[in-house]
Amino acid sequence: MLHRHAKATCVGAAAAAALVLTSLQGAASAQPAGGAAPSAADTLAVSAAQPELLRAMQRDLGLTRAEAERRLVNEAEAGATAAVLRQRLGDSFAGAWVEGADSGTLTVATTRAADAAAIRAGGAEARTVTHTLAELDRAKAALDRAAARDSSTDVPVWYVDVRANAVVVRAVERSAAQTLIGASGAERDLIRVVPTEEQPRPLYDIRGGDAYYMGGGGRCSVGFAVTRGTTQGFATAGHCGRAGTSTSGYNQVAQGTFQASTFPGRDTAWVAANSNWTSTPYVKGQSGQNIQVTGSVQQPVGASICRSGSTTGWHCGTISQHNTSVTYPEGTITGVTRTTVCAEPGDSGGSYISGSQAQGVTSGGSGDCRSGGTTFHQPINPLLQGYGLTLKTTTDPGEPGEPGEPGEPGGTWAAGTVYQAGAQVTYGGATYRCLQGHQAQAGWEPPNVPALWQRL
Repeated sequence: MLHRHAKATCVGAAAAAALVLTSLQGAASAQPAGGAAPSAADTLAVSAAQPELLRAMQRDLGLTRAEAERRLVNEAEAGATAAVLRQRLGDSFAGAWVEGADSGTLTVATTRAADAAAIRAGGAEARTVTHTLAELDRAKAALDRAAARDSSTDVPVWYVDVRANAVVVRAVERSAAQTLIGASGAERDLIRVVPTEEQPRPLYDIRGGDAYYMGGGGRCSVGFAVTRGTTQGFATAGHCGRAGTSTSGYNQVAQGTFQASTFPGRDTAWVAANSNWTSTPYVKGQSGQNIQVTGSVQQPVGASICRSGSTTGWHCGTISQHNTSVTYPEGTITGVTRTTVCAEPGDSGGSYISGSQAQGVTSGGSGDCRSGGTTFHQPINPLLQGYGLTLKTTTDPGEPGEPGEPGEPGGTWAAGTVYQAGAQVTYGGATYRCLQGHQAQAGWEPPNVPALWQRL
């Protein structure tokens, strides 16, 4: 009998609700002929949110059912609005985030006061700040390079904080932070040092849904089902195993083998399953029900995000920062996302999801689900791109094509390709710019999804 991968995650989407945010402007140029363009909430399948996800959001974020539903809709629309404004602002863009119980307020930061009117006209609050996001990213990258030469657990976490318009370095010992900053050569006026008692560690013993077991001992969690050509498998955390490590499933039946693994530096891996296992486009819900995955559009800072773990069950929180670096005893990893979702040993490798959009696989964290804590996940899109994988989604009309196959009716767009914001493609004789990072799939052709693509 064939077994199925049960993915770990706290997934969903949300029932359609009235929008608080001003709708996207300038999308008409990208809408398909013969009908109105779908909203961002439609594109991200927000209406697919299931009761388990909404109940977890109510519990962990202090929301009503209606607020949870509105929040998912507003976050989808906010991400699309912020993406359009980022393209319009160009080099002056300094970040974006959502706020409010139902994420009804989107703020976009700029270094040019003259941009404020355009930001408000686009449906967001404007904030004028000192440093561009590009400047902050460069300073953060300098810290990453310095940590790669000499990392210290006395400086466990650093990240770009768009709300604070600074690179925040969280340090157990302030002197250690100053040493790292000095070695990086980064501009000190871009960096803020704050004290912390965090001691992040990889969560080896936590399973974020169905467990899998490594041949040499230990247990981790399945992240998201993937395919590579005709090969079935799943994405997970790199610290769970090295290339060649064998795995068995939650039922102790032989399952597959790690094909590639990176840790530290990144925390990524993928396992190719044997013929007894089939990749499915779901994560495992609290009562064992299937929760669907419809895509991999990264959500903005402040957005809700959920996780499912066999140790701790369903838990939700919000995205604190993207582009975070964290130092574990084993070394530093970069490019992870920091969240307020709790976790405990046993969740490593499991799924994070916003609405029905895959966000990443559990890496590590600090604290617990009794007193609270923080966690870090490896974003799913770079993982997919790095290993040439295709995320399994419920929106697939059939078997996905190989990454790189040209799209129809002609052009460079291709289903299966991971596109970053700013990438340009051609499709049907027109040129489009990517607004939000995602893995392309059938049905998300550029003319059909103005939340993801802007016609030039």
